[in-house]
Amino acid sequence: MTGLFYTYVESPVGALLVAGDGNRLHFISFPTGHKAFGPKPDWRRYDAPFAEARRQLDAYFAGALKTFDLAYHLSGSGFQNRVWEYLATIPYGETTSYGAIARALGDANASRAVGTANGNNPLPILLPCHRVIGANGALTGFGGGLPTKKFLLKLENALPEPAQPDLFASRF
Repeated sequence: MTGLFYTYVESPVGALLVAGDGNRLHFISFPTGHKAFGPKPDWRRYDAPFAEARRQLDAYFAGALKTFDLAYHLSGSGFQNRVWEYLATIPYGETTSYGAIARALGDANASRAVGTANGNNPLPILLPCHRVIGANGALTGFGGGLPTKKFLLKLENALPEPAQPDLFASRF
């Protein structure tokens, strides 16, 4: 993707890189984590097209916005785009699993492929991949790092309760 504009949006998890073509968002990158990246050499810093994205992200982090209304562009495979579009349907404050998404998309055996697509989500927060957790309720990998995932779920009051050990299991 060439010729994109970018800006940075300050947030409680650090400065988010937000990139788009002036009409639609293409990427959001966290400042840390294994998927973090900076602007590409052919991108231009230009803040003006991102005023609404900044406003909505600020409102989200303030707890005042539950659903984003921003135009975006997806450029993944057909399957990836289906997964990413599905992420947008996961309600604020709720979580789901990779397997549940695979079943919803019509292929119960595709949970690993869903996980791969989730890990390549170009628009985290907007397409809330942080709301996808393991089937056992465990927080699983996240491009922005697990501390960021935990922060976002806590912000939404969706942080799963840790499993309680069975203290009597070893006695019998």
